[in-house]
Amino acid sequence: MDSFLIFWLLFKLLIIGLTIGLIYLGYWIPKRFGKRKLGKWIAGILSITVLVFILSIVFEDELFFKSDAKKLISEHKIELKDNFELNTNEFIGIKDFYHRFELTISETDKSRITNKIRNAENYQHLVNEPIDIRVDKPRYSDDSNGQEFTANYQTENEYVYEYYKPNERGYTPTYHRISILKVENKLIYENISD
Repeated sequence: MDSFLIFWLLFKLLIIGLTIGLIYLGYWIPKRFGKRKLGKWIAGILSITVLVFILSIVFEDELFFKSDAKKLISEHKIELKDNFELNTNEFIGIKDFYHRFELTISETDKSRITNKIRNAENYQHLVNEPIDIRVDKPRYSDDSNGQEFTANYQTENEYVYEYYKPNERGYTPTYHRISILKVENKLIYENISD
């Protein structure tokens, strides 16, 4: 067996064991001092907390709402003024994290966002293939504010805004990509941490 797989299996078993042990101690210690009812309350509260945490991870995609999408997009000063639909949403990975969602937006919002991209200072018209802004950029920054990089361009099929910011050592860089499809009123947001 792969040593990495064995490590993660042992790590998960350790976490499960510690969780069960903590819940049991939450019951046993008060019971030992004659406070059985208090022990049940503590064990119940700890159990519910663990259950809510597990369910929030399992149903992470289902707990992502339109307001969350709007907030993530607004971090890049892109505003959705009209109503929109959240079509898809997916989270993948823990260490190498990938978050992608797709929205159906109004023609007015699409026009406003594409104009914002086209009017950007660093806009590039009709590039042959998508740009990866991360190429030739530092992965880490000693400065806590860090330098930020953006790219605004147009391909044959989409208008694209990319944002990249190196972070301190030990933290993955921030990379976001927002694209607007030309033939449809679709906005695609991607957050890639690797």
